[in-house]
Amino acid sequence: MDYVIQTSGLTKKLKGKTIISDINLHVKKGEIYGFLGRNGTGKTTIMKMLTGITNPTSGEILLFNQKLTEETKTVLKRVGSVIEYPIFYEHLTAIENMKLHGEYLGFYDDKEINDALDMVQLKDTEDKTVKDFSLGMKQRLGIARAIVMKPELIILDEPTNGLDPIGIKDIRNLILMLNREYGITFLLSSHILGEMEQVVDRVGVINNGKLLNEVTLADIRKKRTEYIELMTPNMEKALYLLESNFQISNFKMVTNNRIRIYDLTHSQKTISKMLILHDVEIEEIQKHTSSLEDYFYEQVNGGRKLD
Repeated sequence: MDYVIQTSGLTKKLKGKTIISDINLHVKKGEIYGFLGRNGTGKTTIMKMLTGITNPTSGEILLFNQKLTEETKTVLKRVGSVIEYPIFYEHLTAIENMKLHGEYLGFYDDKEINDALDMVQLKDTEDKTVKDFSLGMKQRLGIARAIVMKPELIILDEPTNGLDPIGIKDIRNLILMLNREYGITFLLSSHILGEMEQVVDRVGVINNGKLLNEVTLADIRKKRTEYIELMTPNMEKALYLLESNFQISNFKMVTNNRIRIYDLTHSQKTISKMLILHDVEIEEIQKHTSSLEDYFYEQVNGGRKLD
């Protein structure tokens, strides 16, 4: 298997506390890999170790089958990244920042710089300094800087942070285009699980500094199921009626007022009518198909969403 990123026993400790524990990560060449995890679970710390910003306490990182050490950090020239909030020279324009970045790397192709700015819709900002940019514009400039040299691997931490729905869609399309047309491998993190589902090929689920699972989106989709989700403050009575009147036993309590019904013998409308006739208050009832979000919560929290 041709991996762009491999880690073995990757561990990070801060002030005696283990914040990343024994991570064995595998990112295949040419794929879009998504990190799923709540804020503070270690996604950004892992990305910082992969890009040489911080060093692991123990374990090994292989980039392009080469062990990452102080002596081999030149391999990072093949990597573009945006980790946390990108930093720029605030008094300069977008194109001036891009040219300075290029000079630092020995890259002087003005056409590629203009093309990168055009891709993230910042080409017409010549007279505007970065200090006057919105958070979303700065995020897009960071992505332009990461992609300008068409690296083989791009690592993006929350790439759609601060963007409106149109901006999110534009970045999604840009990632897909770079992946499909240029074969660039991506490692992404995002808290917007619905957005990740539209982009990634494979996901790694992280919780409390540990990698719980790596699985392809195709495998998750194969296991998808339909269910009716019911919210009611009269849970005990609702469960009794579902079992006694409709012989429904294939259900799961998600919270003390939310239940998922997997037996679809009876329609949502029929269930609603029966419960209402028996004076059961219904706060919400909807039919769903399990999603990447459901898979994530199943992995980290036994299927229960955090309110």
